[in-house]
Amino acid sequence: MQAKIEKIDSYSALAVKIIEDQEDQQLDFLSFREKLSFANISHPEKKKEWATARMAIHGALEVLNVPYPGFFKDEHGKSHSMNGQGYVSLTHTSGFAGAIYHRENPVGIDMDLIREKILRIGFRFLDQSELDFLENDPIHYTMAWSAKESIFKCQGRKGVSFRDNILLSPFEVGAGKIKGRIRGTDFADHHYTVEVRKLENVILTYTTW
Repeated sequence: MQAKIEKIDSYSALAVKIIEDQEDQQLDFLSFREKLSFANISHPEKKKEWATARMAIHGALEVLNVPYPGFFKDEHGKSHSMNGQGYVSLTHTSGFAGAIYHRENPVGIDMDLIREKILRIGFRFLDQSELDFLENDPIHYTMAWSAKESIFKCQGRKGVSFRDNILLSPFEVGAGKIKGRIRGTDFADHHYTVEVRKLENVILTYTTW
């Protein structure tokens, strides 16, 4: 997979970057608070993931001509801009980090490697109605997991069960969009449209509130 930066529309953009060591000068755009956070990460791989995700959001902001404000996580683990403007979501999987930004609405993004083992754990995150329409295909299952992850990140609160509270409408393996909704929470019956991309052996999904 090649690194990519894509302007979705005049309000939003996403970026995917290859996880690699970043030179100090490449991270000069970070806020002082972020530089402290980065310095306190001891695990080498986590350090690379963190830095590459920031490079991704920086790239997405550049195509929208939005100055980089710096970002922090709240008690739910959701990232926010330090100036209170716009919405961001970050993700990473083996080898890649991604980010999405929207000027006005909450967003969620996820990337997952396609692996056979997901077929064995589907019952943990899928409703019975979803198990009934999904094919016994790791791509199909990974699309479902990733779509739920993007919805979960978009709604931005802990305590939402993938299996019990996020319900997906039937979709095909080659689908470019997945419909889903939140049920049984304060966000009950909120509906989402999740965009889906297959990038080599990775499923990328994102959604906007």
